[in-house]
Amino acid sequence: MNTDYGRNLDLNLLRVFVVVAERGSVTAAASELYLTQPAVSAALRRLNEAVGAPLFARQGRGLALTSRGARLLDEARPHLTALVDAALHPPTFDPKTSDRTFRVGLSDVTEALLVPALLRVFEREAPHMRLIVLPVQFRTVEEALVTRRIDLAVTVADELPTSIRRKSLYHGSFVCLFDPRHTRVGKRISEEAYFAHEHVIVSYNGDLRGIVEDVLHKTRNVRCSVPSFANIGAILDGTSLLATVPQEVADYVRLAFPHLATAEKPFALAGSPMELLWLAARDDDPAMRYLRDAIERISSRPSTPSSGARPAQRAAPASTPPTRGARKRSSPRSAPPGRRRGA
Repeated sequence: MNTDYGRNLDLNLLRVFVVVAERGSVTAAASELYLTQPAVSAALRRLNEAVGAPLFARQGRGLALTSRGARLLDEARPHLTALVDAALHPPTFDPKTSDRTFRVGLSDVTEALLVPALLRVFEREAPHMRLIVLPVQFRTVEEALVTRRIDLAVTVADELPTSIRRKSLYHGSFVCLFDPRHTRVGKRISEEAYFAHEHVIVSYNGDLRGIVEDVLHKTRNVRCSVPSFANIGAILDGTSLLATVPQEVADYVRLAFPHLATAEKPFALAGSPMELLWLAARDDDPAMRYLRDAIERISSRPSTPSSGARPAQRAAPASTPPTRGARKRSSPRSAPPGRRRGA
């Protein structure tokens, strides 16, 4: 295809040409187009000059297409009709018949909590829709959305441009998770015992610091740092290690490791809201609206980890000031401390 898109061709002339060809008369075409006859004739002359060949020949009192004109009509008419439909008629969407494939970016926490429930919604309401899940976190979600590598995301996020919409789904809390067969913690661990204990942490930075270090400015005795929550249960199983994790992670882990136990943390620690994120430019996509609505329905419904995300909760306020050097969010509310760490 010529990438200059016909630099000397005014595409508005094609609409005049198609109407004249269908009516076979400049007079009839002018009436339909609400133009004067001289304006229609002038448009045809300009199109002849741009094409470099006559498109009509006189036939009695009307016009007949030349071979070049007949070819142009065959090529232009279906595309012109499609362009008009695309411009003037909103797309129709029915989840029961749509075979749309969605690319959804999820944090490691939300994949296990959200995907099973979302697939059950698809099974009931959208049997032909498909889902591709890609991993994202606060560092990568902006690029993934802006480049349209994903359609939307569910994760915690930091500062984002105003071109990205965001809606808080739920706001969880942290608990201590451990194997009671190998360590005695009780219902609520003391702060002294907490910092004397050995810990496994999740660090998205690949270091030995997590949200506790950033918020409380105290250093835990970290034995192991991992990049995600996926294998926390297997790591704790059979060890005396302690993990500080979101409540929904603890609930999910205990489905596979029911002998693990939880204890209240000995300090106030605010979690980050789990947010639904999407491009503002895709607000008018009805399929995307359906998917966002489905995720919101799952997240707002009281549920267990096996049936979907946890309901929205009011987070306890942080007892210490934000991490030094934390960036401001683009939205009015301030960023919870330690967002750029794991747990």
